[in-house]
Amino acid sequence: MAREARAGMLLVASPALLDPNFADTVILLLDADEDGALGVVLNRPTPVPVAEVLADWSPVVAEPEVLFQGGPVSTEGALAVAHLAAGAGEEPLGYRAVTASLGLVDLDTPVELLAEHLDALRIFAGYAGWGAGQLDDEIAEGSWYVVPAHDADVFREETTELRREVMRRQPGELAWHSTRPADPDLN
Repeated sequence: MAREARAGMLLVASPALLDPNFADTVILLLDADEDGALGVVLNRPTPVPVAEVLADWSPVVAEPEVLFQGGPVSTEGALAVAHLAAGAGEEPLGYRAVTASLGLVDLDTPVELLAEHLDALRIFAGYAGWGAGQLDDEIAEGSWYVVPAHDADVFREETTELRREVMRRQPGELAWHSTRPADPDLN
């Protein structure tokens, strides 16, 4: 049951994916087209408080108020994903929609211009990126499950069980993978 990898979907690492950058990860795709794909890892919080690196944004960041390791590309940079508040009206300055309710925030925008328009914000150091056709190849070889995202997946306070819970809510046989051991031969 292959789904199209597109912005707003989740990539869930399969047990076949052994790359330590991505083993057991859940990635929110922020952009995906014929030129490549970009996303952020949702379940790798760091011990670094947002207040230490982007103090102005600290009051609007969802718990836990730490940076998340978004992926191995451009780890010195930061991406911010936000949930747009209900009734926010037209897209605020410094915000670019990814889905109807999730978008990217330009961290150079003064926080005062955006804070009232956002319900939640999470900041990621780095991101995951794929060149043209690369992600499609990885999906075809069984490295990733492509599944629908829930907005709450992005802003969970506790991320340890995110992968298992995302898989558990999938239909049919895909849900069975939520309890599969890393090496079924050891079962």
